[in-house]
Amino acid sequence: MGTESGASSSVAPATATEAPAKPRPKFLRQYELIERVHAYDPTADEALLNRAYVYAMRMHGSQTRASGDPYYAHPIEVAGILTEYRLDTATIVTALLHDVIEDTPVTKEEIAKLFGEEIGELVEGVTKLSKLELQAEHMRQAENLRKFILAISKDVRVLLVKLADRLHNMRTLHFIKNQAKRERIARETRDIYAPLARNIGCHRICIELEELSFQHTNPVARDAIIRRLDVLREEQGGAVALVSQEISARLESSNLPARVFGREKSPYSIWRKLQRKSIGFSQMSDIYAFRVIVDSEEDCYRALGVVHRAWSSVPDRFKDYISTPKRNNYRSLHTTVVGPRGMRIEMQIRTESMDRVNEEGVAAHFRYKDASYGLDLEGMEAAGGRDPLANLRQLVQVLEHGGDSEELVEHAKLEMFLDQVFVFTPKGKLVSLPRGAMPLDFAYAVHTSVGDTCIGVKINGELKPLRTPLVNGDVVEVVRGSKPVVPPDWRSLTVTGRARSAIRRHIRQTEKEEFLRLGRASLEQVFERAGKKLKDVSLRPILERFVLESDEALFDAVGRGRVSPSQVLETAYPGMKDSEREAATARRKIEGGQEAARLYVRGGGLTPGVSLHFAHCCSPVPGDRIVGILREDGEGLDVHTIDCPRLAEYEDREELWRDLNWTPEAERSTISLTRLHATIQNAPGVLGLVCTIIGEAGGNIVNLRMHHRQRDFFDTDIDVEVRDAKHLTNIQAALRACPSVETVDRTRG
Repeated sequence: MGTESGASSSVAPATATEAPAKPRPKFLRQYELIERVHAYDPTADEALLNRAYVYAMRMHGSQTRASGDPYYAHPIEVAGILTEYRLDTATIVTALLHDVIEDTPVTKEEIAKLFGEEIGELVEGVTKLSKLELQAEHMRQAENLRKFILAISKDVRVLLVKLADRLHNMRTLHFIKNQAKRERIARETRDIYAPLARNIGCHRICIELEELSFQHTNPVARDAIIRRLDVLREEQGGAVALVSQEISARLESSNLPARVFGREKSPYSIWRKLQRKSIGFSQMSDIYAFRVIVDSEEDCYRALGVVHRAWSSVPDRFKDYISTPKRNNYRSLHTTVVGPRGMRIEMQIRTESMDRVNEEGVAAHFRYKDASYGLDLEGMEAAGGRDPLANLRQLVQVLEHGGDSEELVEHAKLEMFLDQVFVFTPKGKLVSLPRGAMPLDFAYAVHTSVGDTCIGVKINGELKPLRTPLVNGDVVEVVRGSKPVVPPDWRSLTVTGRARSAIRRHIRQTEKEEFLRLGRASLEQVFERAGKKLKDVSLRPILERFVLESDEALFDAVGRGRVSPSQVLETAYPGMKDSEREAATARRKIEGGQEAARLYVRGGGLTPGVSLHFAHCCSPVPGDRIVGILREDGEGLDVHTIDCPRLAEYEDREELWRDLNWTPEAERSTISLTRLHATIQNAPGVLGLVCTIIGEAGGNIVNLRMHHRQRDFFDTDIDVEVRDAKHLTNIQAALRACPSVETVDRTRG
């Protein structure tokens, strides 16, 4: 179903009192469509086309669109758009039938029986893409976009039909009354369909889709640009014609027949450049460019020589896309010169064949071969082009790395939007990358394993930082390490979706391994303190209780703090009165009311009925020098360490201070919670090593949080249960002795 309107039943016939009927809608008649196809393919199966045309009209019957036109006018117009690109008969028939499976009771099997298996597969492929559009937006952005790319990468004709379908729907989008819906469809067209058209080289379709989208997403800006263009046309229209004539005369005097004409940037292209460059309209120098069409590839270079001898070229503005085509098979010479009357002129020089491919993309490669009409890939590659599906396959590689919906859409957009730079491997292999690419983009373009093990780069034989932008002609050599090390901040050193998705995948895998090690170490520590061994315990009842699928899922849940080690121990040994649980009970008593707290703290000035509260800002533990501060709300007394920063607030309030100290009972039987702040190396296994050190020192980790993660180090807050201040000091000393731990301090305040 098209996005302009769902099919619906028509209203009852008009009566004599109703308004006159609308004029009959304009769409291609049956004979007109056949004539268009025969104009470029005289061997086309006329009977098949006739049957498909009639079948589409009969199946859609009285269904109508938002415009009031009969619904079958839409597939007929889609087929008409595709005849402009001279596509094969199977594609035209698919266009005629592309909505019958979705909007009528017709099945794929029936289509295959009536029109052949090939057309059945194509119609089903387009139908699947249409169904994806009907899903909720948040669903479509992830899994459905993945299915979309995978489907069109199998047969490019599915995408061509879908692009024509979207183009006709955009041409009639103004009939939809709901403005929010119009804007949503326009944004989707701009973000997904137009870049896909550009990726397979269909420049004409891409430009029209962008312009139609711009019309609905930002009509104010578009109207303003159009008004400026109208003024510019009046001022410079004559000059453009004179420049075209002068270029033609120069080429003709050099015996180079050529067709020369000026072309104007589209409003959306102007808008994008104004946004990207942060410049004003008056500062744009390439609103008008000139296209030179010559007979052969050799003539392109001869024409370039004539132009450069006649006028001064602008440095760094020459691009040879003939010897190194763009990824979408775009081929042309680009140069900028200071031309007649001092005008800065951007020029594109190409052959007629190149011009057609540049405008129509993969559709330009449908022609006769071996007495049949279809996509001529061999002829295209012989002419210096590339596989038209190569870009889509790169998108497939991006999608295979997974990720959430925002990452997926962003990575796909990165792959589809960016222009190119050409660099070389040390062996001379050409690698095409988006403009602005850096060495890590190059490494991941060569192979994922090369990117994962990259530790440095040489550009043109010199060691360079990984943040160095690559330029055309660079020879890039990746310096590799022995094992994969992918710091999270590497994502800021890439621009390609492929590199970013691969880095994200590696980071997710590394984090998962770290959490697994942390979870296992935490459980082993808790079980050991209870006099048990984790390896002797059947984890099946535990997995059932917490609804987990495997041992690894359990370790991961414990490592991430979703399941506590004490819960696991209690599930494995219900009712067990182990030292761990007794200590936890003691800790809860400390945090309770006055009677329990008096077992562990004593001091002068305490009056009956005053409750003690251990301050969370400094988490006092037995052995610390402590002091009490009376609460002003009368709810008791807060216990702080003597060096707690919060005490500065009460410096002038001596009446609130109370001297306190620990009882012998506290130092014998309590377990207290304190927080350590550690800066540790960002390397595989280090987090697990830190947990092991704490466990071996008798500490019990109850919570861990990582933050400020950088390429070399990251910070952690570790909540640890300890017996007293001496125990805490021993744990800190053990951590400081580890080479992978940069700093470790007790959190205060």
